[in-house]
Amino acid sequence: MDDVLDLSQTAFLLEQPFVQSAMAAGAVLALLAGLLGPLVIGRGMAFAVHGVSELSFAGAAGALLVAGTAFVGVGALVGGVLVAVIFAMLSARRRENDAVIGVVLAFGLGLGVLFQSLYTGRTSNKFSLLVGQIVGVDSTQVITLAAVGAVVALGLLVVYRPLLFASLDPEMATARGVPVRALAIAFALMLGTTTALGIQIVGALLVLALLVTPAAAATAVTANPVAATALSVLFAEVAVLGGIVLSLSPGLPISPYVTSIGFLIYLVCRAIGALRLRRTGRRAQLAPIGSGGVGGVETPTASRR
Repeated sequence: MDDVLDLSQTAFLLEQPFVQSAMAAGAVLALLAGLLGPLVIGRGMAFAVHGVSELSFAGAAGALLVAGTAFVGVGALVGGVLVAVIFAMLSARRRENDAVIGVVLAFGLGLGVLFQSLYTGRTSNKFSLLVGQIVGVDSTQVITLAAVGAVVALGLLVVYRPLLFASLDPEMATARGVPVRALAIAFALMLGTTTALGIQIVGALLVLALLVTPAAAATAVTANPVAATALSVLFAEVAVLGGIVLSLSPGLPISPYVTSIGFLIYLVCRAIGALRLRRTGRRAQLAPIGSGGVGGVETPTASRR
């Protein structure tokens, strides 16, 4: 227990450059995940994100096997972007999409496991592809992540309004002349890039939690797209930065801490959303119905009429 709650050790580690680099990388990744998350939820792509992360994992594992650690990022980027674009070009029929995503997901996971089994280098390199190695991020990787993150954020800002319209009502957007297919591909590129960056830092398993859980929590308490995006970013930042801080003293991987914080936030938001819904329903029951009744109950005057 002393190791888990050693605040002095945590404070000491927070002053170290490698931890500060990890915090910076986590903050950038959480920002991107928070920005894209509500659109992922709105487009019904939570399952697709899992498929993208698995193919990005397979690409990273393949690059690790063939070319070593220097090209892991390239492999993850190629795998993630490629499968994200393929998903975006699929038919709009949800059942068909789910089947294809399930097949691709299983294939990517199996391929990644195969590449990992064939790799004879350090075990930590293989393990980090699944759960990440954020404390191993150096300043150069942080700069690269920030630069790519800025490009993704700028691209999202440019296409946000038509993309939001196409995400919430694709049929109406198509009727209005919005380039739905082109926007889907653009969003897939942003999603695949973010996933690939996440694979290198937090691993294939944690990317899904960052892109889905904070956004799901945000949309549970508000239907306003801007407010949901702001809350999603806030929740993602709290989960990632809080997970890093809590993992320092015991020296454990950040994955369980980040996912646990995100899950707790989600549960709280679901409870708040359910409470609001109950209050809204109660108000609707108490609202005047017609001129002769109040709160759904007829007054004596109305009854005599």
